[in-house]
Amino acid sequence: MKKLVLMFVAIAAVSFASCGNKAADQAAKQADSIRIADSIAAAEAEAAAAAASDSTATPDSAATTTTTVAQ
Repeated sequence: MKKLVLMFVAIAAVSFASCGNKAADQAAKQADSIRIADSIAAAEAEAAAAAASDSTATPDSAATTTTTVAQ
């Protein structure tokens, strides 16, 4: 009888241990997703800033066309 009780206690202990610490796992997953979202937002902001600075750049003087008047 003691062996049966011991076996049931062992099964209960293993079942509780197998559940793990899901709250900590969930918090870690959420922190990772927030970190990834922040890095994506930073990359998009950097790309937008680069695009804005490219559109306000001065034109290349060699690329401008000149017209000549025939005499």
